[in-house]
Amino acid sequence: MDCKSVERFLAAELGIDGPVRVEPVRGGQSNPTWYVTAGERRLVLRQQPFGELLPSAHALDREFRVLSALQGSGVPVPRVLRYSEDRSVVGTPFYLMDRIDGRVFHAAKLEGVRSQERREMYRSAAQTLAKLHRVDWEAAGLSDYGKHGDYFVRQVRRWSRQWEASRARDIPELERLIPWLDQHVPPQEETTICHGDYRFGNLMFAPSAPEVCAVLDWELSTLGDPLADLGYLCMLYRVGSSNGGIADLDREGLGIPSEDELVADYNQAAGRERKLLPFHVAFAFFRFAVIFAGIEDRVRRGNAADPEAAAHSANRADEFAGLACAVLGI
Repeated sequence: MDCKSVERFLAAELGIDGPVRVEPVRGGQSNPTWYVTAGERRLVLRQQPFGELLPSAHALDREFRVLSALQGSGVPVPRVLRYSEDRSVVGTPFYLMDRIDGRVFHAAKLEGVRSQERREMYRSAAQTLAKLHRVDWEAAGLSDYGKHGDYFVRQVRRWSRQWEASRARDIPELERLIPWLDQHVPPQEETTICHGDYRFGNLMFAPSAPEVCAVLDWELSTLGDPLADLGYLCMLYRVGSSNGGIADLDREGLGIPSEDELVADYNQAAGRERKLLPFHVAFAFFRFAVIFAGIEDRVRRGNAADPEAAAHSANRADEFAGLACAVLGI
């Protein structure tokens, strides 16, 4: 990255002066993300990856928009500063936001914390999700952020198309799963803002407290059914620790609540009872399978953001499609 180009942009657009230092944020395969230090200011820059992209993928403009709309809503998000499509700065569209200090755990075990703190962190994750789903999206100016109603009908079809667009090989479990989901969509009772990738790896916890201090990575956010986010979060109860889940761990000893307890924490904070069905969890696995297939495709085409993406994505589309089928018993 050209630090001088970033330095000129910060000075001209945000009035931030000082020599710029940039370092990559490790761990993601979607959009390259960088820590930017400019004098006393500590920022984060997220940009689209280089190369040919799938339609509607890597929509940083949508990510910036929802983060802007959630400022002051009570949902913990970083303060965003500027979105730019000027490719002369870093080569692709990007946006800048303030850097927040905190802890990010890429595995749901939450390594290195006490069992009591771990229980409170799970509760905070559930409460934060419920808080997002209580946001008045019309008042926040997001009425056109997504279609209203028939969320799962549209999403099953969208991710089926995404699978076909990135398909490089056959995955029999996906071929079995897609028609089942299409034929068993439950009715949608309400519309909320949905994060789209709500998991522990996208939550930042306060440095010395068990509360979520920032929800990150809003690229897949939209208006939809809140049970999509809840089902996605609950995948962790069916995934082993080698893949960041908790299915094979001593959950009671670690202070991790049961799935029923997590859902109860969510419903209490939501102020209403939302019933999580096997469909919702299976759909989450299905979508994750398609995401991994997309990463695999980007590795094949040579434009994955993470240099270790090949190892991270190998066979995971097959695994998650298989887990979806197991949830449904098909």
